Amino acid sequence: MDGTLIGLVAFGAVLFLLALRVPIAFALAGIATIGTFVIFAFRTGTFMPERAIRPTSSLVFSNSFDLIHSYDLSMIPLFVALGHIAYRADITTKIYHAARVWLAKVPGGVAMASVVGCGGFSAITGSSIACASTMGRICTPEMLSVGYDKRLATASVAAGGTLGSLIPPSVLFIIYGIFTETSISQLFLAGILPGLVSLLGFLLVIFIWVKRDPDAAPAFTGTITMADRGRAAIESWPAVLLFVIIVGGIYGGIFTATEAAAVCVSAAILIGLAQRKLTLRGIWESLRETAIQTTSIFLIAAGAKIFVAFIALTGVAPDIVEAVTAAELSPVVLMLAIALIYLALGMFLDPIGIMVLTLPLMIPLIETYGFDLIWFGVVVIKLLEIGLITPPVGLNVFVIAGVVGREVPIDRIFAGIARFLALDVLVLILIMAVPALSLLIPYSM
Repeated sequence: MDGTLIGLVAFGAVLFLLALRVPIAFALAGIATIGTFVIFAFRTGTFMPERAIRPTSSLVFSNSFDLIHSYDLSMIPLFVALGHIAYRADITTKIYHAARVWLAKVPGGVAMASVVGCGGFSAITGSSIACASTMGRICTPEMLSVGYDKRLATASVAAGGTLGSLIPPSVLFIIYGIFTETSISQLFLAGILPGLVSLLGFLLVIFIWVKRDPDAAPAFTGTITMADRGRAAIESWPAVLLFVIIVGGIYGGIFTATEAAAVCVSAAILIGLAQRKLTLRGIWESLRETAIQTTSIFLIAAGAKIFVAFIALTGVAPDIVEAVTAAELSPVVLMLAIALIYLALGMFLDPIGIMVLTLPLMIPLIETYGFDLIWFGVVVIKLLEIGLITPPVGLNVFVIAGVVGREVPIDRIFAGIARFLALDVLVLILIMAVPALSLLIPYSM
């Protein structure tokens, strides 16, 4: 049977199952298993199922086993645990409180502090949805209580939450690095400057919004002294320390990304216990939630690994590369087409699902055109970040909607997101046009 046809039908079948709300791990693994069985059963030209059982089971079990025993994959539970422990130790919230004090007199200061807090939270947790959920419970009610425009109060946190995808450590970067066999340490460093540009862009959006509509953010009427600012800055030292361990340790060659994660988890536990903010029950709850989240991610990754092996078996990727090469598409047109595909999928699928579904086809194309895989990783993560706030499914928007309940209709949140979405598109264009923005730090290691 034609392997390319089977591969294309498999992609369509996966998308169909996802539309039916079948969990992506089971959709990927199920279709890959059936497709592999069909290929081996018809290998001789006639249907011989007894010859397909052994190679099919070998492909399924060997690929899932190899993935789960990957050393790099151990970073995911470590960084997920770091986020939960740092939150219960009151480390992540201190960043927001410090920004809240320092930006109190700035127009839209609470919204700006929310974005800065999201950036700080992202620098520890690596999860956009966890960032939006946690910071949404802290920041959004406060903004609504002091009279902020409902669109600004919700959209700023939903957009700020996406920073968890770019600012290291990022779970998406880890998965991308594993599936493309690129350096995860370099990917982490590559996300720093684009992440900071996105953060500063969000602050600019808020500033312009409030300047044009002062009623959107009532001015702060209290008193903030330099002593208050100094105290707030000092109290945020644990978060700064953890970020320095991750970025400074990796950049200086002191730690690998996995070692940095392990050191940070240990440091967060010691800091939390020393400051009497973390209890044994808190540690247990953190580990319990880590196990639940990690299991979900590992199932998706295992299903994706099986699907990648199946796609390689079909030969569909080389055929697509040959077709694109024959069409003589320019690099600009190719990247535009890839961006449109990711943006379209981002309207309906979750980031991990999009990445594991598309990388088997995208990476051969990128390598054929000679693009840098580290740079392309940043582009992909930025596209996935945009998908988190793109209607109709923008996951971060729904997370914030769940936090505020009926107080703010979801269409009002999407109305506020439009400004941040426009800024994200501009940053995406900048990342694509200036690869040095992503590659400067990792290639200076």
